[in-house]
Amino acid sequence: MADIDLTQKEWYINRELSQLEFNRRVLAQAQDKTIPLLERLRFLFICGANLDEFFEIRVAGLKQQEVFDALHAGPDGLTPAQSLQAVSELTHPLVDDLYTTLNKDLMPALRKAGIYVREQQHWDEKQAAWVRRYFLSDILPLLSPVALDIAHPFPRLANKSLNFIVSLEGKDAFGRDSGLAVVNAPRSLPRVVRIPDDSTDDVVHDTGDNFVLLTSIVQAHVGDLFPGMQVKGCYQFRVTRDSDLLLDEEIVDDLALALEKELSSRRFGLAVRLEIAADCPQDICDFLLHKHELNEKELYRVSGPVNLSRYTKVLELVERPELCYPIFIPAVPTQLHKKKDLFAAIREGDVLLHHPYQTFSVVVDFIRQATIDPNVLAIKQTIYRSGAESEMIVALIDAALAGKEVTAVIELRARFDEADNIELANRLQEAGVLVVYGVMGYKIHSKMTLVVRREGRALRHYVHMGTGNYHARTAKQYTDYGLLTYDQEIGQDVQKVFQQITGMGKTIKLKKLCHAPFTLFDTLMDLIEFEITQAKANKPARIIAKMNSLTERKIIRALYRASQAGVKIDLIVRGICCLRPGIRGVSDNIKVRSIVGRFLEHPRIYYFSHAGDEQLYCSSADWMERNFYKRVELAFPILNKSYLKQIKENSLLLPLKDNVQSWELRTDGTYRYLKRGNAARFCIQEELLAKFTQQ
Repeated sequence: MADIDLTQKEWYINRELSQLEFNRRVLAQAQDKTIPLLERLRFLFICGANLDEFFEIRVAGLKQQEVFDALHAGPDGLTPAQSLQAVSELTHPLVDDLYTTLNKDLMPALRKAGIYVREQQHWDEKQAAWVRRYFLSDILPLLSPVALDIAHPFPRLANKSLNFIVSLEGKDAFGRDSGLAVVNAPRSLPRVVRIPDDSTDDVVHDTGDNFVLLTSIVQAHVGDLFPGMQVKGCYQFRVTRDSDLLLDEEIVDDLALALEKELSSRRFGLAVRLEIAADCPQDICDFLLHKHELNEKELYRVSGPVNLSRYTKVLELVERPELCYPIFIPAVPTQLHKKKDLFAAIREGDVLLHHPYQTFSVVVDFIRQATIDPNVLAIKQTIYRSGAESEMIVALIDAALAGKEVTAVIELRARFDEADNIELANRLQEAGVLVVYGVMGYKIHSKMTLVVRREGRALRHYVHMGTGNYHARTAKQYTDYGLLTYDQEIGQDVQKVFQQITGMGKTIKLKKLCHAPFTLFDTLMDLIEFEITQAKANKPARIIAKMNSLTERKIIRALYRASQAGVKIDLIVRGICCLRPGIRGVSDNIKVRSIVGRFLEHPRIYYFSHAGDEQLYCSSADWMERNFYKRVELAFPILNKSYLKQIKENSLLLPLKDNVQSWELRTDGTYRYLKRGNAARFCIQEELLAKFTQQ
């Protein structure tokens, strides 16, 4: 097998196409009638939001490559132009399927459940009168119609803003007859409006939830914006723009200030997609495509709201718990039951946290206790996504106000959270926190907290490390691991990493942790090579890895070589996977599955059988180029054998038995839903909810 060229393009799946396949799996959740109705609607909105980001970042990036590096090809062999064509061919049917699911499946189900999103033709007299009053009082004063003529050129429309293009007939007060006008809907206007119950004559539905969309309201009364003229048509549309931020950090003096300036330009980047109402005439579509320098394949006709993700407000307005997942209360680790002194508990032994099944409040309490403990001298934490009003941030501010030395390493460039992180940094600085923005050219993606405490005559380290962000809301929605430890060698390692980030110096050597961009990649390659050596010696060899994405080609080639040697490999990759399993003589021994369910599978876990001396790492890093080479990441070993067994069982072995929310990656790059047939139902997330509830 050694003579097989593992760099052949046939062995790799296109990254963008793999990402679109993930969104198809998300959409499948919206189509699954065994899932509670409002949760299905939520999955539909998630799919829409994912597609927005896909166009803003990935498609925009391909268009840039097409201009500046047209002949560049990835490991799959596709040039930017070929990738864009393949994306178009896959995305158009996906978008059609999304809106078909909305209109033919979810909307009828919502009506059956007493939830009505009423279009104009279904308004009764009282509803129509109420909508009319609402339009005149709350919407009309905020709208500024722009007639298109020499004095009024086509307006500059912000990224993903809701707009209407109006076809008009007749002359206005100044004798103008342009034929077209554009109306922008300000972001301050709610996209979903509840119709008061007393506005309806329909006694059958009087107790239900009645809503109307902003698009329906504007389309019904757009004529009021053009008195004396006849509206021939009014069509909603939206333009998606390049939203990636490009900063030349070598010439930037103040990263926060530069980012703030760049954020304002993000709203008006190059157009990459035009979404428009399905019934819009072709000549108007052609006009809008021309104005935004787009072509026909970048046009998406949709039968529903063009800004679908903004309609998540329905989920907030409807209070129907029976149409949602059952509420659960996260468990508290058994070793913390009835223990008020968290530091004493950690000294007794490591505390493993498995979110969301176990509560994130333990991590917040870790900071809170450090705030009031007179022996705690310093707290250091990395922040990637947190939220300015989160309990964790409040705890850090309280610690600074209490006189502790608090250092926050904030990654300002967390995509689409830049503005929040700038606000957060300012708030922390005002409280006296030392705020550091990281390292030029690298994103700080590691999740770690260090508490320095005086004990006797010595300073001791207490550490929290995790696979997920310090964000209380996502800790209830994402599966992740966290570890609280009193291991002083790990504490010293974390201290060194903080010093490396905030100060300057040569590459540091860590005792127990691996970190990117220095040792993580090489450590993983060594561990894979060890399994290859074992397999070639006819000894047991096993690799199981769980992550969000797998794209790094050297890692993929190493896994191919491991498969050729006979290593049994299972990969649980939620999203993008560029490795192609099941190729004879190349990846026969590799299986890849994706789990998409109630919670977003988010932990990164690497397991190696290692000749019986099992090695298991939890990490903040996916197996992607950016994580290995352009980010500061941590991978921490699970040294407690009981915890190692627990993580291996709950997050690596049991997921391989899931027959409810699992998908298997096929050799052709598509995914097959793993139907359970006659087998007993086994859903890993339900299993873990039940397991931790019983503790």
